[in-house]
Amino acid sequence: MKEQLQNLLFKSIAKIIEQGLISDLPEKIRLDHTKDKSHGDYATNIALVLAKQAKTNPKELAQSIIEHLGDVDFIKKTEIAGPGFINFFLSDESNSSIINEIIKIKEDFGSSTIGEGQSVLLEYVSANPTGPLHVGHGRGAAYGATISNLLRKVGFKVDNEYYVNDAGRQMDILTVSIFLRYLALKGEKLRFPDNGYQGKYIEDIACKIIEKYGDKFQKKSNLLFDGICKDGLEGGDKESHIDQLIASSKEILGAGFKSIFDVGIESILNGIKDDLSEFGVVFEKWFSEQSLIDNGLSEDSIKKLQDSNHVYNKDGALWFKTTQYGDEKDRVVVRENGNHTYFASDIAYHLEKFERGYDKVINIWGADHHGYIARVKASIAAFNHDPEKLEILLVQFANLYRSGKKVQMSTRSGSFVTLEELRNEVGNDAARFFYILRKSEQHMDFDLDLAKSKTNENPVFYIQYAHARICSVFRQVQEKSLVFNHDKVNLGLLVEANEKTLLRELSRYRSVIESSALQYEPHQLAYYLRDLATYFHSYYNACPFIMEDQDLSQARLSLVLATKQVLSNGLSILGVSAPESM
Repeated sequence: MKEQLQNLLFKSIAKIIEQGLISDLPEKIRLDHTKDKSHGDYATNIALVLAKQAKTNPKELAQSIIEHLGDVDFIKKTEIAGPGFINFFLSDESNSSIINEIIKIKEDFGSSTIGEGQSVLLEYVSANPTGPLHVGHGRGAAYGATISNLLRKVGFKVDNEYYVNDAGRQMDILTVSIFLRYLALKGEKLRFPDNGYQGKYIEDIACKIIEKYGDKFQKKSNLLFDGICKDGLEGGDKESHIDQLIASSKEILGAGFKSIFDVGIESILNGIKDDLSEFGVVFEKWFSEQSLIDNGLSEDSIKKLQDSNHVYNKDGALWFKTTQYGDEKDRVVVRENGNHTYFASDIAYHLEKFERGYDKVINIWGADHHGYIARVKASIAAFNHDPEKLEILLVQFANLYRSGKKVQMSTRSGSFVTLEELRNEVGNDAARFFYILRKSEQHMDFDLDLAKSKTNENPVFYIQYAHARICSVFRQVQEKSLVFNHDKVNLGLLVEANEKTLLRELSRYRSVIESSALQYEPHQLAYYLRDLATYFHSYYNACPFIMEDQDLSQARLSLVLATKQVLSNGLSILGVSAPESM
């Protein structure tokens, strides 16, 4: 119906153009569902948009647009509101026609071609493979997967990608941590570094090293720590301590350091892949940071910056002139010791992304990366690509609450709740739904007790219960050997207030999908589904669906069948199941 109204408006404005009142047909006409029923079903601001061009009062232009619409059977009446908005009141027949459309196209209801096949590369999660995913990563995973589903629903071609940070200092710290746990399991007495990774998973990987290599890497701990400066809690420098331990380990182990690293990265990355897959999050590509180094792409990107005079030497390091592109200060890309910074790898990665030819590149990052946006966009501009093609969406951390108390977490110390533990406790459905229930840039408090509850206060349970209730209605139809034939239904019988409210809400679904996708706000869809469930539960409690009046019964069954389909479609986009019984 929205498309039909927009087409009518375009035709009306075209007639006004013929009269010479305005000269240009707008590329788009905004048409929104009204929030207040007294304002009709749809409203447009097109008269306000075109009034300046028409050199006339918006209300007068609105009246002219209405007059050129002609007589249309699905429009009951129009009104001019406020400074020049046009409100449309649709006929009961047009509102009920949404039922036929939903039942006919089923899973495809809500789809559109707004994306027109544009290609999108969506990168998200991309957590350092230094340990299992925790609840903070889970929010980015749920958000990214849902954004991907929404974009595909409105016509975009989306590839999901995980950037694996498998190179650099953090990976060296991981390897040393595993090596030291290995030595401890072999009976060596040693002090574990303050900056090491201390979770139990490190010891589990060390056990895998023993299974695969036995005593091959067993060394005396005094040789490893000989000449190493004191650690932080010993009154020394924890950063220098771990860096010296890395250097010492590499020297003592030789090629064995890489062997330990390989077992560690394989174990952690496989765990991440399994965890995400079980969470309903699938990636088309896992891109290795190390591949940028192995293929020379990181080195090549720095050379290109040098050749184009975008870098300079200072204090023995190589600096990128990011201030020329709006960054607050220039950034180091090659350190004094000749090692590339993390930023240098990121430059190469984004250059590689853009050269793949996507129409749009989207990164979903943790909110703590906000200061990183300007420098990344600077690198894109320096390579003569359009930085506006890159959109960066930020996701705030999720705080867990159990029994009203915040659950304390620390990744480095290993005291954190993993995504797997969260899923096991509350289930995938509740986790996926609760993660996207607030805007991504807002802090969220995840109430574990509420997520596990089987009450109407739990929004995901409330929505799923609406779907299960409808399934129960149709089981009753079968048990009573009744015949449901939607093809011969008289939808004009749906005149109750609850029915009109439900019809109006069903007609909003496509607009909600489009808005959620284009604004990257899946919480809009979550709230819509909760409202739809509320309207259905009210209808269920107020009106019988199976009754002696067969015509009315058939009409009401058609309405709830359409409601069931929309609930199922929406939950599927959110990655949440639609159970048939609860």
